[in-house]
Amino acid sequence: MEIFDLPNKVKVNKVVPKNAFNSFTNSKQKQLFTDLIKRITWEYKISEATTNLPAKEIKEIQVFYVELKEKQEVKGILEIINKAIPYPIIFLVNWNNEFYFSTSTKHAHPINDNISVIDWTFNSEWLPKENINNFTLPLKKSLDFVYEEFCFQISGENKLNSNSLAELVEYQERQATLKTAIGQLEKKIKGTKQFNNKLELNQELNNLKKELATIEKGTTKKA
Repeated sequence: MEIFDLPNKVKVNKVVPKNAFNSFTNSKQKQLFTDLIKRITWEYKISEATTNLPAKEIKEIQVFYVELKEKQEVKGILEIINKAIPYPIIFLVNWNNEFYFSTSTKHAHPINDNISVIDWTFNSEWLPKENINNFTLPLKKSLDFVYEEFCFQISGENKLNSNSLAELVEYQERQATLKTAIGQLEKKIKGTKQFNNKLELNQELNNLKKELATIEKGTTKKA
């Protein structure tokens, strides 16, 4: 499938056997590959050799097209593939002309060189086919720039407070932590009957909501 309108020199267009990841899976995970995945295609290899772009932290970017047998987010399967491959992977997941993008920042395992450790995952919403071309991979400046730009696109954030990929990950991690804490506190308040305890919890909740509002105001969502 044509994704991002990239030049022929970066194209691979090679089907990846599902059993290529068997050494990274248990029996239950192997079955998930069989039950959920129709086909995995390695579409592009974006590297110094295929683009003539300099590489700093990012040595290569791979683009995988994943076709599903049924509609669902396949987070666990993508994590397995991500851990098996040391380079950043941009996944385009498809079911019946509906699509979503996913990519994860990661680093090498401190002990096992054969496994990558996932730091943070960016996901888009499910998209109709005509909207996937709203995402681009501008092949310019460096491989680091190419990947960072895509992560900002998929996150929906402009480069305001988050001026780098590391800052963007830190921002989204803090945002997610606050939202989780707010949800847990709201649930706790509903189960609290004593007035004084509920008052204290509501004050804590207001503080968390103010902090969340402050960081969200600092980084404006794209339209």
